[in-house]
Amino acid sequence: MLYLVALLSHCLPLAMGQYDICKSWVTTDDGPSWEFYACQPKAMRMKDYVTVRVDPAGITCGDPPERFCTHENPYLCSDECDASNPDLAHPPKLMFDSEDEGLATYWQSVTWRRYPEPLLANITLSWNKSIELTDDIVITFEYGRPTIMMLEKSLDNGRTWHPYQYYADDCMEAFSMPARRVRDLSTTSANRVLCTEEYSRWAGSKKEKTVRFEVRDRFAIFAGPDLKNMDNLYTRLESAKGLKDFFTVTDLRMRLLRPALGGTYVQRENLYKYFYAVSNIEVTGRCKCNLHANLCTFKEGSLQCECEHNTTGQDCGKCKKNFRSRSWRAGSYLPLPNGSPNACAAAGSAFGNCECYGHSNRCSYIDFLNVVTCVSCKHNTRGQHCQHCRLGFYRNSSAELDDENVCIECNCNQIGSMHDRCNETGYCECKEGATGPKCDDCLPNYYWRQGCFPNVCDDELLLCQNGGTCYQNQRCICPVGFKGVLCQQSRCEADKKDCDGASSARGSLGAVLLGVLVLQLRGWGDL
Repeated sequence: MLYLVALLSHCLPLAMGQYDICKSWVTTDDGPSWEFYACQPKAMRMKDYVTVRVDPAGITCGDPPERFCTHENPYLCSDECDASNPDLAHPPKLMFDSEDEGLATYWQSVTWRRYPEPLLANITLSWNKSIELTDDIVITFEYGRPTIMMLEKSLDNGRTWHPYQYYADDCMEAFSMPARRVRDLSTTSANRVLCTEEYSRWAGSKKEKTVRFEVRDRFAIFAGPDLKNMDNLYTRLESAKGLKDFFTVTDLRMRLLRPALGGTYVQRENLYKYFYAVSNIEVTGRCKCNLHANLCTFKEGSLQCECEHNTTGQDCGKCKKNFRSRSWRAGSYLPLPNGSPNACAAAGSAFGNCECYGHSNRCSYIDFLNVVTCVSCKHNTRGQHCQHCRLGFYRNSSAELDDENVCIECNCNQIGSMHDRCNETGYCECKEGATGPKCDDCLPNYYWRQGCFPNVCDDELLLCQNGGTCYQNQRCICPVGFKGVLCQQSRCEADKKDCDGASSARGSLGAVLLGVLVLQLRGWGDL
């Protein structure tokens, strides 16, 4: 009976479709065990899990309210966009809502009232997760498709962007590129970035609302027009360099560069008919789980792979703890039909279990201690299991023990710290007067001069006396007649002779001034 269950479960991948089961329970000569297969989640509507951002600020219409008209009725400008009125507002979320009874709801930009300044808008879709496209991206516009736009992609959550496809009514004029069609690409150019004129020219038909990024046509280069030869596609995805990454994104960005013109030049007397309006964006794909999961769930605001094969992480991108006897590898579509799971295996060797957290691939048995220890720990780690940080480094609390960046350099200030070592939180041991995590600052009442030195004076506690002024906390500049560290000492008290000289000098000066005053009074009396 157990053998029959194993046989049926082994046939499930074929019955349910390729790569939709990760493992089955089988019986062998050594007893029952799990047999692993390469696996991936089913495709789904990715717009249900997306976060959207529209920029620049103020590009969405309605604040302040604005009227607009359409190309069908260019001089009947009775429509209005008002962000304060739910019935007249056109916020970004309307690009992803369900449109009941055929009533189109859409995001809308401001009109081109500032012509000839370009009317530019960016629509950014983010998943905070790697996804693999499985069908065409379809963008539906109301009131005309842009005459110039770009589609860009990111593989690193929006840190860097790369062109995905260019769209224009004249590719050579807009992007200095000849117009090409995806169906004309070959097996060696299937991942080429091209410019197409197919979705930008004005024909006046209300049905011509969509702009596509043709994923299926690129798949068809390998799998045939009806995508029946998927084995060939999976083989190419493994063997053609960069092809798998071409269909992988974390973010998409539409750069709208020029609105629909209605088949004519810009009519400056009526700029209210030029704007962007997007009613729907369809993105179909699956979570990228590196062929280590067949389920992907939405948890805590983001998509998460339900990892199998002893893997873990948002994309199943690393081995679980205690399953790191060899380096992590993504699963493979090959050999057909079940692929290679490349499952992570439990750590073990001739010396017994020894966990090195991926920082060493060699162990050594120390005979007289009767222990197995990791050899040549990398990534600035040390210890029997590479579980500690080298001197001069400390543990990165936000990283797991198997992370290459688990140990961070202390970077203690060479002048302010006792040595280059720090504690487990990254704080260095400071010399007297120094402070801060790296000992590169001074405590209150200390000043920095190639190290921290006590203040001689300041404006709070160590005040210069008798009218003295504190210079950079290092010394008091004393007025005439005073001396000392804080100008606290009279020169008379310090030197009697100097004091007498100063007194006689002051007395002589007073006598002279008194004589002058008497002479002046006498002179005035004779007048």
